[in-house]
Amino acid sequence: MENKALIGVIESLLFVSGDEGLSENQLLEIIDAEPMQIQLAVQHLKDEYQQKSRGLQLIEIANTYRLATKPEHLSYIKALAVSPIHKGLSQAALEALAIVAYKQPITRVEVEDIRGVKSEKALQSLMTKLLVKEVGRAKGTGRPILYGTTLQFLDHFGLKTLADLPPLPDHVDENDEEEEDVDLFIKELETEET
Repeated sequence: MENKALIGVIESLLFVSGDEGLSENQLLEIIDAEPMQIQLAVQHLKDEYQQKSRGLQLIEIANTYRLATKPEHLSYIKALAVSPIHKGLSQAALEALAIVAYKQPITRVEVEDIRGVKSEKALQSLMTKLLVKEVGRAKGTGRPILYGTTLQFLDHFGLKTLADLPPLPDHVDENDEEEEDVDLFIKELETEET
């Protein structure tokens, strides 16, 4: 397949795949091309979208390529339709989100043990904003729901993978509570939200 045609095919596939995106392996399954050809075509698309006059960008999240709008156009997109994911998060939601991000998979009770207060509403808000989702059930009595972050969480905070989360402090003083481990991330989340 000619390089320009391959670029067009990949662009079409990424457009149609929407928020799901496609991995390199998925592109290879669909397109009859060599891995290097796919990589070069994806890089060409990334370079093309980096031009200032373009409204889209090609991003990679969790080893998946997808098309996304450029951050500098966010105010215009908000004017078109206010998305629940871009509304501010309460302090309770920020705390719960930080705990889920670092400790996932985690139950609501475990989040509450760390925070020291009820967290049902905070988790429900995070699920509504598509930042947290149910990822399974814990073993044991009642089989409580386990929570984890979503691809939208990674996207919203500009992370490629969970490994890109800010590191937790190397040590915790004996007098410090476990929830203080997430203070660094909460501060970063608050900065993102402003």
